Amino acid sequence: MTKTLEDLLKLSPAERAEIAVTLWDSVSESEDADVLPLSAEMKAELDRRLAEHDANPGAAIPWEVALRRLRPRR
Repeated sequence: MTKTLEDLLKLSPAERAEIAVTLWDSVSESEDADVLPLSAEMKAELDRRLAEHDANPGAAIPWEVALRRLRPRR
């Protein structure tokens, strides 16, 4: 079933987020992923974060923990 952008925008935030993640994964895992350019600023930020992680890998937390902290309690 093909949906228009208008149809997609009517979905719940959770449904839209799931679609966005699925789309992004399909782009980032494709053979053409290297065509997505990084600006100098983006590359510098990634390098900074990697250096920070290399210096203190124990400071990282699992994704599931980060999600629990960010999601509102119900």
